[in-house]
Amino acid sequence: MSEGRGSEWVETDFRVRYAETDQMGIAYHSNYLIWFEVARVEFFRRFGFTYNRLEKETGTFLPVVEVHCRYLLPLRYDDEFTVKTRLEEFGRRLLGFSYELVDKDGDSVYARANTKHIATDKSGRPKTLPKEFLDFLRQGDPSLV
Repeated sequence: MSEGRGSEWVETDFRVRYAETDQMGIAYHSNYLIWFEVARVEFFRRFGFTYNRLEKETGTFLPVVEVHCRYLLPLRYDDEFTVKTRLEEFGRRLLGFSYELVDKDGDSVYARANTKHIATDKSGRPKTLPKEFLDFLRQGDPSLV
């Protein structure tokens, strides 16, 4: 495991929309996966690298191959919350992210989660992450990865 950008949490704010709730007014569990995706995109954007650029310029895609989510407290319609995202590990083909969903004050944790991603080409075949992207992840430290 390498640290690189993994030491920094990036925060993305959300509000639970009515359409994201179930019959009981609680955020439906599958919406958390969407919030993780939005938070990952914002994580890279914060550091000046986009998924769009990775896909269009290098033909590299990062499908989710594993998800673990522990739901701790319910989120309800109109609740405001923050998804904290951190890159926990990366290698030549693998990325691993951690997430915490917290209230606006950071006092309550609604969920903790992890996702794993494998670098692939457009057809889904595994490939090595492009050098430019690995350099971005290393933050200029060539000893990483």
